[in-house]
Amino acid sequence: MSTKVLFITPPFTQLNTPYPATAYLKGFLNTLRISSRQADLGIEVILKLFSKEGLGRVFELAASTDGELSDNSARILRMKGVYLQTIDTVIAFLQDKNPTLAYRIAEGDFLPEAGRFEQMDDMEWAFGSLGVRDKARYLATLYLEDIGDLITEAVDTHFGFSRYAERLGMSATSFDEMDGALKQPLSLIDSMMLELLEEKIQAWQPESVAFSVPFPGNLFGALKCGQYLKQNHPTIKVWMGGGYPNTELRSLRDPRVFDYLDFVTLDDGEAPISLLLEHLDGKVPATELKRTFARIDGKVKYLNGATRKDYPQREVGTPDYSDLKLGDYLSVIEVANPMHRLWSDGRWNKLTLAHGCYWGKCTFCDISLDYIGRYESINAAILCDRIEEIMKQTGTNGFHFVDEAAPPALMRDLAIEILRRGLVVVWWTNIRFESSFTADLCRLLRASGCIAVSGGLEVASDRLLALIKKGVTVAQVAQVTNHFTQAGIMVHAYLMYGYPTQTAQETVDSMEMVRQLFEAGVLQSGFWHQFAMTAHSPVGMDPAAFSVKKSSSFEGDFANNELDYVDPTGVDHAVFSKGLRKSLFNYMHGVGFDIPLKNWFEVKVPPTSIPKKYIEKQIQSSPPQAYRDQSRIVWIGAQPDLIDSGDGFCELVFSGKKEDFAIELPLELAEWIVWLLGRVSFEQSLNTLKPVREKYDADLGDFQELLESEVWEILREHGLLVF
Repeated sequence: MSTKVLFITPPFTQLNTPYPATAYLKGFLNTLRISSRQADLGIEVILKLFSKEGLGRVFELAASTDGELSDNSARILRMKGVYLQTIDTVIAFLQDKNPTLAYRIAEGDFLPEAGRFEQMDDMEWAFGSLGVRDKARYLATLYLEDIGDLITEAVDTHFGFSRYAERLGMSATSFDEMDGALKQPLSLIDSMMLELLEEKIQAWQPESVAFSVPFPGNLFGALKCGQYLKQNHPTIKVWMGGGYPNTELRSLRDPRVFDYLDFVTLDDGEAPISLLLEHLDGKVPATELKRTFARIDGKVKYLNGATRKDYPQREVGTPDYSDLKLGDYLSVIEVANPMHRLWSDGRWNKLTLAHGCYWGKCTFCDISLDYIGRYESINAAILCDRIEEIMKQTGTNGFHFVDEAAPPALMRDLAIEILRRGLVVVWWTNIRFESSFTADLCRLLRASGCIAVSGGLEVASDRLLALIKKGVTVAQVAQVTNHFTQAGIMVHAYLMYGYPTQTAQETVDSMEMVRQLFEAGVLQSGFWHQFAMTAHSPVGMDPAAFSVKKSSSFEGDFANNELDYVDPTGVDHAVFSKGLRKSLFNYMHGVGFDIPLKNWFEVKVPPTSIPKKYIEKQIQSSPPQAYRDQSRIVWIGAQPDLIDSGDGFCELVFSGKKEDFAIELPLELAEWIVWLLGRVSFEQSLNTLKPVREKYDADLGDFQELLESEVWEILREHGLLVF
């Protein structure tokens, strides 16, 4: 029986985990009882390339190259015997299939070393004296990157571990260069990719092949596969969707794209795909397709006459990771940055808590696009059902919730549902640093398995944060990051420089804010990037409102997203790049806090205007716990044992994970506390403070006195949370 649709992620995205789009769409088609398969050609090509046989082909091509090799590549080529001897065992180690190899790798005399090893991070800082396995994975990653450097220089200039021919797809207003590259002879990587594609076609006999293209570095691979299918399997229909077309191809007009594809869909794929399948079955005319480009009579047409609405999130099904070779992914450590490690180390099940962004106001963000602008959430019970189903599918309990910004209330409900079901889950996600993340909410999230959050501090300037409409202040960020840190949750900040009208003074002041956040210990990880104006953001759609203007009104026939602009301030923001990155690297190491900011730069910069203890004071001025009738209250500990001593007093004995503790209380108060902790346990429906206060006032007296008592503080310390 033939497969209706074969979903493919083309090379390359991540080595450690599959990109989730195909799993989402396969899960959706399951709800319609439509047969589908999926494959990640990225990891499969990597494994074919980084094998004894594949590496042998690499060395043959490198040895026969016409040009002179660099000293580094020549050294790698001279050591080909050692690389061929070690490659299969190193790949198996990174797949967690022979963990004992860590000891040999970590000793430092097993792997051949070339240029990448000269750039090693401080190993003691990064991994400590006991991190043998982490150290070995880091060294093994450098080993792969050395081979990658040889491949890029001597075999295929398009190669990159998480991208392929990315430059051809980035801001490519014209299709000319991509079209020319697609008509060149096959490279080694092209050949491997197409060999694997043909195996899938023969095994599954699909009627359609659909490529998910999340990034510019996936586009060439998708089109190359489309070209092969057109030439060798002309009856198969070829489609493309994903993050890249959603942002870059919304004004697609070049008909040559459809020499390689039949259809390009935009935004959420469920409704467009269901209609497209009906169209291919002859049930729906082309005019009734949804958000779909096609070539008709030689011209590109945008087909969007459908009356069918997008599917609600509760109806799209559970992502289905079957078909994907989950045991074959590589757990690498590309950099020692603690948050970046999560992106490349370990296999994470990716899941979305809510569609779009609940804030949806940031002026640098593509909020006009459906995947961000249309916010829709589902309840915690459905999410937990999906979590449990995915855990059964994959055998792993790590989750990366890939939201634009996870909603705090939904995170709260999900955390309680995870605790209520007794699930063991490890998870991380992206957030806004808003005041809803109180100390108690962060403790709840941690108890449910949250290990890290990332969020946008962006420009770290209150004037610019207001211009961005971020909805937070630097003081608020300091307090919230402190709450997460105190709860044991790692915090990563996205940092931006070069926003329209940002001055050199504001850039230096932002840097000082970041320095103080790291020095205070409330940030553990960060990354600076330079602002880019995009066509679908408020600043891109109305530059004049932000005191800048587009430098060109040209719109190409292919990709259109990133825009050139002129900032009247005249600041050359690129001169800050190296200093910002270098200082941040040191701050993450816990050093360099005393170095004057000007010393990080090669150009003269103004002194900071931020007071030395600004962040520290903001943390200390965090507002006290508020107790309102509508506040939620939950007990996340175990229920205590009441031991009556018979003299009107008793002991409440609590068994914590690390130790027991006991409180001696009057019997009446102890019984009331037992009632309270049972009533507000995470196993019960979420309660507000009002009925608790009313019962205490009726039974024992003034509730305010309890709030100010040592007993209350002890309960709060051990798991009584109010938010």
